[in-house]
Amino acid sequence: MEQVGAILEAADDAFEPFLALCAFAGLRLGEAAAVQVGDIDFLRKRLQVSRQVQRTTKAGGIEIRPPKYNSERTVHLANDLVLLLAKHCERRDLWLFEGENGNPPHQNTVGYRTRRVFQRANVTGLTLHSLRHFYASALIAAGCDVVTVQRSLGHGSASTTLSTYAHLWPSAEDRTRKAAEGLMSAVRDQTASAG
Repeated sequence: MEQVGAILEAADDAFEPFLALCAFAGLRLGEAAAVQVGDIDFLRKRLQVSRQVQRTTKAGGIEIRPPKYNSERTVHLANDLVLLLAKHCERRDLWLFEGENGNPPHQNTVGYRTRRVFQRANVTGLTLHSLRHFYASALIAAGCDVVTVQRSLGHGSASTTLSTYAHLWPSAEDRTRKAAEGLMSAVRDQTASAG
């Protein structure tokens, strides 16, 4: 959390929302680059992920296509992220983030800006995709089940989610230990209040 906080703090106002979409909505680089203002439902606090920016073989070229692995999805957004995006949208018409000639940003441009922000934040060993993993890890730590995490990330199957993140879900032993700790604490609290 400290590293993500430092990254967001080091980003300028125009790039912070991009990084926030990756860290708090789990978007891939190409998905974040392809968000249009109309994809965000501010009242319902959700984002429709329906396209991605893909680099082409032509120098500096981009192509807009559906997200990989048929991962179109609705992402439910945190209140603070909605507010950040709403403020950012005040200056946008079509694309939430703009690159050259009114197009969405190119992957190389995003990569360059990300590396500069990470350097300013003094964060090493992470990439933009690490922010997606941060989001997935946070969902798991908050108790979200496999299917919820799968849908939020746009994975094609639960097995994809499990092959990447299974080690983060609490084991049966962890859950048993936590339940026993809660039971013991409740008994102690009851004894203390009775005495």
